[in-house]
Amino acid sequence: MFGAALLALALLYRFTSTSRVLQFWAAFILTRPLGATVGDFLDKSRASGGLALDRFTASAVLIGSMVACLLTFAQRPARAAHGA
Repeated sequence: MFGAALLALALLYRFTSTSRVLQFWAAFILTRPLGATVGDFLDKSRASGGLALDRFTASAVLIGSMVACLLTFAQRPARAAHGA
């Protein structure tokens, strides 16, 4: 659910000119419950539908995912405005 809402925000960013500030704060707010949900999934028991990883391994998986995203989605400097 939270992932779908973030996808909707990404589509709004790409295809509309709605407020970037509003989009930023909406994404910022949505990442908190998404992270908690993923964290719970990683360390929840298999009987409860999780992966049953210990806290250290679950943290390592999350950190590795964040590093992979940072390396994959490299930031580029903003384009300079014409005439500035």
